[in-house]
Amino acid sequence: MSEAELIDRRRVLLDGVVVEVVCEDGRLICGDGRTIDASDAVHLSPVLPSKIIAVHLNHRSRVEEFQATLPAAPTYFHKPVSSLNAHGGAVVRPVGCQWLNYEGEVAIVIGRTARGIDPEEVDSVVAGYCVANDFGLHDFRDTDAGSMLRVKGSDTLCPLGPGLVSGWDFHDKWLRTYVNGVKVQDGSTSEMTWDMHYLVADLARTITLYPGDVILSGTPANSRTVYPGDLVEVEVEGLGRLSNHIVEGPAAIRSDVGAQPSSSEEVQSTALGGDWPFRGIRPPRRSE
Repeated sequence: MSEAELIDRRRVLLDGVVVEVVCEDGRLICGDGRTIDASDAVHLSPVLPSKIIAVHLNHRSRVEEFQATLPAAPTYFHKPVSSLNAHGGAVVRPVGCQWLNYEGEVAIVIGRTARGIDPEEVDSVVAGYCVANDFGLHDFRDTDAGSMLRVKGSDTLCPLGPGLVSGWDFHDKWLRTYVNGVKVQDGSTSEMTWDMHYLVADLARTITLYPGDVILSGTPANSRTVYPGDLVEVEVEGLGRLSNHIVEGPAAIRSDVGAQPSSSEEVQSTALGGDWPFRGIRPPRRSE
């Protein structure tokens, strides 16, 4: 498909009913002919996956930022489907936590059941792509670094949208993240070590991928901490702009069970950009 054949499909709440629509020139068109401005719509996640799988380091700028050495093949972690969020949704930072980071990404969405597929055939099982923000709650990094379960899987930490775009060529597309209108990430799919097709084929060797399943393909450098009141937007060339605002949760995390949020050097180093303590850079402070 060429870029001229892009189709942007969305799920919205219209008059109390979940409706699938197509977005054309900022207008959402329903199957029954009704239309609504995209800016006025209540967006839902464009897909309902059975699983969300995310790759660790993939973009070269991110690898260089952390002065890391990539393994020979990609490694992954899992985000529960309960972390799903949508365009316009609130991302909740629990009371007692302070290290919530954005990570602008591209999400691959599976369209047909895939298992043991050749990388050259992956295009035939992909339904499309959408913008994603792989938020991380690094306060739990000391206890969940292996699984990333609470770090990346807590409620609201996986916004997808605004829509699912088919016909999109992932090669050489820019990816940018903005916080309160200021550009904070500026990357490209061309700097990915493993491209979209490789990731799908790799995972499908041992994991059956079902229609709607989501694979997050990695973020470029400069993931940083955001705070309640911030507006975080991720824009990908040809896929649209995903917008979310940060709010503080209504109650503190229970202190009578489980590991508690922490603020170790490992936590702060990850949240503030890798090796800041060793460059003599003081971490930024923000009063709330």
